[in-house]
Amino acid sequence: MPRLTRLTPDTAVGASRDLLADLASRHGHVGDMVSTMAHSPAVLGGYLQLSRAMGRARLDRGTSERISIAVQAQQGCGLCLDAHVGAARALGVDEEEIARAHAGASADPAIAAIIALALQIYREPTSITDEQVAALREHGYGDRAMADVVGVVGVVGVVALNVLTGAFNLFAGLTPESDTGA
Repeated sequence: MPRLTRLTPDTAVGASRDLLADLASRHGHVGDMVSTMAHSPAVLGGYLQLSRAMGRARLDRGTSERISIAVQAQQGCGLCLDAHVGAARALGVDEEEIARAHAGASADPAIAAIIALALQIYREPTSITDEQVAALREHGYGDRAMADVVGVVGVVGVVALNVLTGAFNLFAGLTPESDTGA
């Protein structure tokens, strides 16, 4: 059962009202997580800005969704996990690869290396080594791609976004069963 109430453009105030109204006008609806985040304009605004920034990363969406699945499998947010599995399916990621991502792996060695790095950033970022960066280069990642992958906008951004959304949903008590999709 949700711990916080959902807000709408009619019930939210200030910046949150404006953000929700804009989202509702562009998308037709606002999901439970976003409408609940609206209790804090800082959290909602930060989430939306980070989400937009992630759209400019060089990391392709299929890889990003696999990373999100791996991180959410660790974090335990069922609502986020369901959303990222659905997004991966919509992008054509097959069920075996989704299962591998859930386990923190991939059949593609380059994607497996990025997922491993993302999980390491999530669990123990101080343990990243020069050898891991060299391995990413061996998988064909140049400086720009690695800056996106390893920098704030790439894997770290995907991890940060997943930590934010998963932790928020877990605190707020939002589950796949509580998401009305409205």
